[in-house]
Amino acid sequence: MSLARRQFLKSAAAGIAVPYFFSTSSRSAQQAAAASKDFAVGAIGLGGRGSSVAAQAGKLGRIVAVCDVDAKRAEAANARKDLGGGKAEVFTDYRKLLERKDIDCVTIGTPDHWHTKIALDAMRAGKHVYCEKPLTLTVDEGKILRKAVAETGRVFQVGTQQRSEYNGQFAKAAALVREGRIGKVQRVTCAIGGVKPSGKLKKTAPPPELNWDMWLGQAPLVDYIKERCHYEFRWWYEYSGGKMTDWGAHHVDITHWALGLDDTGPTEYEVVAAEHAVPFAKGYPTVDDEYNVALTFHVRCRTADGIEINIRDKATDLGFDNGILFEGDKGKLFVNRGKLTGAPVDDLANNPLAESALVALRKGKPLGGHMANFFDCMRDGGTPTSDVASHHRAMTTCHLANIAMRLNRGLKWDPQTEQIIGDDEANSFCKREQRKGYEIA
Repeated sequence: MSLARRQFLKSAAAGIAVPYFFSTSSRSAQQAAAASKDFAVGAIGLGGRGSSVAAQAGKLGRIVAVCDVDAKRAEAANARKDLGGGKAEVFTDYRKLLERKDIDCVTIGTPDHWHTKIALDAMRAGKHVYCEKPLTLTVDEGKILRKAVAETGRVFQVGTQQRSEYNGQFAKAAALVREGRIGKVQRVTCAIGGVKPSGKLKKTAPPPELNWDMWLGQAPLVDYIKERCHYEFRWWYEYSGGKMTDWGAHHVDITHWALGLDDTGPTEYEVVAAEHAVPFAKGYPTVDDEYNVALTFHVRCRTADGIEINIRDKATDLGFDNGILFEGDKGKLFVNRGKLTGAPVDDLANNPLAESALVALRKGKPLGGHMANFFDCMRDGGTPTSDVASHHRAMTTCHLANIAMRLNRGLKWDPQTEQIIGDDEANSFCKREQRKGYEIA
């Protein structure tokens, strides 16, 4: 162990603040950088977002291996100076990457339906995990991951970076709500955007550089359609959940955070409106060559204590098309990635938030970069600001909203038993049948 790393760990053990933010000592910053570089990183899934989070990890650690089932993407990532730099080992099968004993942690930026299996395999191979959102494809996967984190003791950060970044606006909003600055919360509205229909899409042979069978993983074996793959996978229930799990993973997560729902969630789900481009039979799309997630939607959820949570594609009637509006009996608060507004915000000059309020939200860590928070927790064994247990609860809300829309009926949910009440068919949607060889357990 390097002298810088020993000095850093000694400081951390003494309770000195982690120096990746609010640092006034260049020497401390140098020590932190030296300690970070001790971590060897494997990057799995190297599309747009996957490459982005891998590059962030590469600034704090050393990328020694890259992997993608698209061989061209894997090679391109290795060639980038901010990723492999031409020196990383290149894989197309993540299992081979995980066999490297020297890798300390992995970033996972694959399509959503691969997140859980890769994360499980990584933790069981002794690796810490940074995985993009949405973490899961089903409610059941979240339960499995939560158990695995407890069993393996690995540090696991979910990529819901709104908890850390954007000038701390979402953290401030959550703290203001928790402190009662808008009074008793009555209603929350999350506007997360809709999806445009695709029309009929063409089935073709997959490109030679892509292992299509491996890309599909647990999902059903189907003919290749370019728009099923890479970025557009988000608009197919087989691999994701549309905007409900895309932007919903961000805004619903912040709603849970602000309302203190990190270990529970809404108990009722009502479908106010939902439009799909294709017909459904018993919750399953009957057409296989068009986007099949909800295009426009409005699901109203209610918590046991009566708070109404509306998840909508847009809320132009309320004056916004993306963001979160909190309404209480003493005022309102609005937040998105561009602004934080409302009377409680205007009053911050006279009644500022205590730093301790933000630290409490972040499990003892002050505000700072999301990836840096992950590396910090790997160093000191802390719990990341976006941990699996809390993200599982937020994603459960999103998954249940999708189930309600697919079946076009309301649901009642027991957050303690994590079961849909009195609806066996709906409960069956909390997990998926998986192809042989790609099972998750």
